[in-house]
Amino acid sequence: MPLVRTGEIVAEAAAARRGCGAFNAIQLEHLTAITEGAALAGAPVIVQLSQNAVRYHGALAPIGGAALATARVAEARVAVHLDHAESRDLVREAVGLGFGSVMFDASKLDYADNVRETREVVGFCHDHGVWVEAELGEVGGKDGVHAPGARTDPAEAAEFAAATGVDALAVAVGSSHAMLTRDAALDFGLIARLRSRVPVPLVLHGSSGVSDDGLAEAVRAGMTKVNIATQLNKVFTAAAAGDWRTHPERVDPRRYLGAGRDAVTAEVRRLLGVLGSSALRRT
Repeated sequence: MPLVRTGEIVAEAAAARRGCGAFNAIQLEHLTAITEGAALAGAPVIVQLSQNAVRYHGALAPIGGAALATARVAEARVAVHLDHAESRDLVREAVGLGFGSVMFDASKLDYADNVRETREVVGFCHDHGVWVEAELGEVGGKDGVHAPGARTDPAEAAEFAAATGVDALAVAVGSSHAMLTRDAALDFGLIARLRSRVPVPLVLHGSSGVSDDGLAEAVRAGMTKVNIATQLNKVFTAAAAGDWRTHPERVDPRRYLGAGRDAVTAEVRRLLGVLGSSALRRT
């Protein structure tokens, strides 16, 4: 299956009023689990590598190259995306490697600086055929610096999208990054108002803290791209740790890492069903 672009998957989902799953990977087991889960669901998928994941590996090229290679041999349609990049150099490197999209995060800056920095990144990326997501304001919980209860103003979001030329916008509607419980209370009315005012697809960050019903309702209200990271780490860790505790005599890491990978595969398949992504399958 050839590598596809994030923009293609997101546009299909937006037109169909379905959600598209964007799952963060940390190591190769994540990459193969996400793509296999999508194949089993009969759905397209977006594989994401965050700036933090790049820092963990010491450089983008090793894990980025693995992501692109995994996407190219997958049975599902897979796009590869750089998530939460605060460095322009990292954005340029991702574009050079062949990533089809980036999320440039200048949300810690004030509004005017965010617009200026984001607009410049958008110009560079669009010159190279790369789709750009950005964030207005800060989504709760990121690195502990986001104020609880942060919400995106629809008028400001529409102005930001027009001023920067972004292709998608991450908005604050009640979710928080790195939540270990799935009890975040989303503001579905705000999502609908944002959808009616913002001319580009909306992105939900912090989706691991949202229940299945909440995710499905968020898509119905107007969310399109749904980012999920912590939930996959939870199921991976539980399965890998459970296998090791059951068989402490095993020293081959493929045993417990494989258990974690299988758990992530199943969870990706399940979540794509929750988001309605299987309806985007091409025959």
